[in-house]
Amino acid sequence: MTLLGRGRTLVVDAVIATVVFGLALAVISSGHFAGSGTPRPLDALGVVLAALASLPLAARRLAPFSVFLVVGAATATLYGLDYPLGPPAGSVVAMYTLAERRDTVRVSGRVLGVAVLAVFAALAGVHFVHHDFPAAELVLGAIVWGGAWVAGERTRLRRERIAALEDRAAKAEREAERERRLAAVEERARIARELHDSAGHAINVILVQAGAARLLQERDPARSRAALETLEDVARDTLDEIDALVRALREEEDSPGATAPLPGIDALETLTARHRATGLDVTTRVRGTRPPLARSVDLAAYRIVQEALTNAARHGTGPADVEVAYGSHGLELTITNPATPNGSTASGGHGLVGMRERATLLGGSLDAGQRNGSFRVHARLPCTREDG
Repeated sequence: MTLLGRGRTLVVDAVIATVVFGLALAVISSGHFAGSGTPRPLDALGVVLAALASLPLAARRLAPFSVFLVVGAATATLYGLDYPLGPPAGSVVAMYTLAERRDTVRVSGRVLGVAVLAVFAALAGVHFVHHDFPAAELVLGAIVWGGAWVAGERTRLRRERIAALEDRAAKAEREAERERRLAAVEERARIARELHDSAGHAINVILVQAGAARLLQERDPARSRAALETLEDVARDTLDEIDALVRALREEEDSPGATAPLPGIDALETLTARHRATGLDVTTRVRGTRPPLARSVDLAAYRIVQEALTNAARHGTGPADVEVAYGSHGLELTITNPATPNGSTASGGHGLVGMRERATLLGGSLDAGQRNGSFRVHARLPCTREDG
């Protein structure tokens, strides 16, 4: 409860206590509800007892058990001294509050029950002293107190239900926020990986092309210009791809579903053409009919071929062969090239680790290693349908 709400509650309780006190004084002064005997007039003791039977209600939410005991004892004393108090309004309010705030009372249920019975017995006892057998008063008191207790219990249960619903809603909101943050972290990691793969491939191609242009600028100006044109195309395409990735990263919070337009297996010819321009002899073969692919599978297939060809250009000693096979169980990629005698390609590094991670996350597999003088990368990816 906020400080403002707590202040309003205290003001309301103070008003209730004042009204009950005023009613008690008015009833005692009027002499009504005196019964058959001679009523005791209002005096200083009556005012003090009336105050004790009503004014503590201002603190009924802060100390409900103590307030109930004080108000009940003062009410019983008023009846015992034959003050014409009338219906015990203060005790009824205190009983309601005790039931409504029972979860905050720091006494056992047994002690609480004994205290309630003791106060009720005290009120019944003083009635018995002034009347032969107040059966009607006992029944009426039991009904009124029982009704006050039931009303307080219902209020307490309703408050607990509302608190439980609010707590559940807050937990759901925190869980949704946690999931959103995890999704954002995963998306940023994915974009960072795409940036690494795209930039790494482009830098390798640019290095080869720049070296070729430098060596051929005097002997073969035409091939030197072609190398520079390829270098320019690779740099432009890579910048476009990086720009799209960074834009997706920046706009992620505003539009979490936004994804950058990334290349897929359909861009295989463009990829192999770039490597051919660097001097790597690349042969491609495609078997089967291309089914609808999920965007993640399409991108993973492209990145695996891209990384394998980059390794072939850096570490290989001859032509590279790329085979793409579409089957009923999935997509298979096989990239082979002659390996160096010391098998440096087989040592792998972050490139091979990244390729294997991509395949595994999609439910596929990737094997890479040297065999019969060639380095072979073989990946199997599931042919899942287009994802939204």
